[in-house]
Amino acid sequence: MIELRGALVCVTGGARGIGRATAAELIARGARVWIGDRDLPAAERTAAEIGATAYPLDVTDQNSFRAFLTAAPADGPIDMLVNNAGIQLMGGFADQDLGAVQRELAVNLGAVLTGVHLVLPGMRIRRHGHIVNVASMAGKITTPGIATYCASKFGVVAFSRALRAELAGSGVTVTTVMPAATHTELTSGVRLRLQPTLTPRQVAVAIADSARHTRGEVTVPRWLAPMGLAEELIPTPVLWWLKRFVGGAEYGGYDPARRQAYLDRIR
Repeated sequence: MIELRGALVCVTGGARGIGRATAAELIARGARVWIGDRDLPAAERTAAEIGATAYPLDVTDQNSFRAFLTAAPADGPIDMLVNNAGIQLMGGFADQDLGAVQRELAVNLGAVLTGVHLVLPGMRIRRHGHIVNVASMAGKITTPGIATYCASKFGVVAFSRALRAELAGSGVTVTTVMPAATHTELTSGVRLRLQPTLTPRQVAVAIADSARHTRGEVTVPRWLAPMGLAEELIPTPVLWWLKRFVGGAEYGGYDPARRQAYLDRIR
C-alpha cells in the first residue's frame, strides 16, 4: 500500500483529460505531483491551477522520459508512477498512415515499457513503489476501426500481468486500470452507442484508489470486468454485428470534422 499523503507521484500526459484529473485527485489526497506533457504551456497552466509541478515530456523519447524521472526526485524518491499518456487514431487500418500507426504504438505501449524500465530499479532497491498503467477496455474487447489502439492496450494489459508475476514479493505493485469510453479529447466526435461512458474524474478516483488496494486489474466501472469474456463466448456473427452497431470507426462511428482539432494536436 502507498500512503498518498506526502507521496511523490509522476503522471504522464498530465496536462489535460484523465491525466489532469488524476493529478488533481492525487493532490487532493495529499500527494506531491509532477506532471509531464509534450504541451508544456498547457502543463504549466494545469500545474498552476491544481498545485502540481510541470515538466516537458515526450514519452516516446527515452532521454526525455529519463530527464522527467530524474528531475522529480528533487522532491524525494518517486513513490508512484502513472503511465497515462495515450493517443487514438480511427479508421480502417489499411487506410491509415504507417508512420502514424507506429507512433500510436510508441505512445500507448512503448512509453509504458520505457517508464517502467526507468522507474523500477529505484523502487526495487527501496522495496517500495506503485505503478499504474492506464490501458482501456479496448485491452479486453476489440473494436473495428481502432485496431492499433486495441493492440496497444492489449499489450499494456499483458505486459502488466507478466510484470506483476516478476515483482511478486518485491514490495513494488502494478495496477492496470481499464476505463470504458471517457469524455476527453481522445473520444471527440466518436459515436458511443450502447457503451457506458465516464468522466475523467471517475477514472482518476480509480487510479488514486489503487495506491491503497493495489489490485492487479481494475475496470471502470467495475461491473465491466467480466466483459472480456465476450470475445470468446458470443457467437462470431453476433459479435461482429454488435461491434458494427456500437460504432466501430470503419463503419461510420465518428465525425471526422469534430475530431480534427484533436488529430491536429496529437500530430
